[in-house]
Amino acid sequence: MWNDSKSLNVISGCLLALVVLMLLGAGLSWIAQRPMFALHTIQIEASAGGPLRHINLATVRSTALPQIRGNFFSVNLESVRQAFEALPWMHKAAVRREWPDQIIVTLEEHQPLATWGDEGRLVSIKGDVFTANLDEAEEDGELPALSGPTGSEKEVVSRFAEVNQLLMPLQLEAEAVTLTDRYAWHIRLDNGITVDLGTEQDKSTLRHRITRLIAIYPQLVAHLKQSIESIDMRYPNGVALKVAGLNNSALAAKNEKKK
Repeated sequence: MWNDSKSLNVISGCLLALVVLMLLGAGLSWIAQRPMFALHTIQIEASAGGPLRHINLATVRSTALPQIRGNFFSVNLESVRQAFEALPWMHKAAVRREWPDQIIVTLEEHQPLATWGDEGRLVSIKGDVFTANLDEAEEDGELPALSGPTGSEKEVVSRFAEVNQLLMPLQLEAEAVTLTDRYAWHIRLDNGITVDLGTEQDKSTLRHRITRLIAIYPQLVAHLKQSIESIDMRYPNGVALKVAGLNNSALAAKNEKKK
């Protein structure tokens, strides 16, 4: 091979190209480290989802900003994003460079819908569970209470909205919605009455049972002098009531199998 001038020319050409590339890379790296490319501005802005109500800028300065290392070219945007998303109330952060000396961080915070479970957590309007200060979350009023098995958060949030929409003719709202480990639904109305809706036989089960509740509720209130404590809607052709002052439930449908 060493006597083959053509092969030697190819090898020398490749080595020369490699050297040029290495020198070019070293030159670009040297230029990128110059002070002129230092980051001078970290701009923080709210996403289109709404203003930042709960994200504390003092916490941002003390916790997230120190994690930003490097200059315009070398800063790791993924590390910056992770640092911001680790902050309380943070749902999502997006980070981008803007020439010549700044990065822009767009923040979207969780919008609390309700408390979740009994561990002091919150659930957002998008069905994401997160941990934050409850007093801050309830600055506009007490939040409803939702709970369910792990992985059911988005389903429970969706059902909560559906239930409240259905209850509008009664001018009532659900202040608590629970999906048990056996996937049975329970709601507590804002007048204190609990309603047992049972398990879903199909997609229309809950809607059908709430529709029946809406139809009979005015009659129950009109005919019962005692306060209703709970209503069991699991009977296909009636309901079971628990009324204050009575030891036994008053069954509106006897000998009907609950579901």
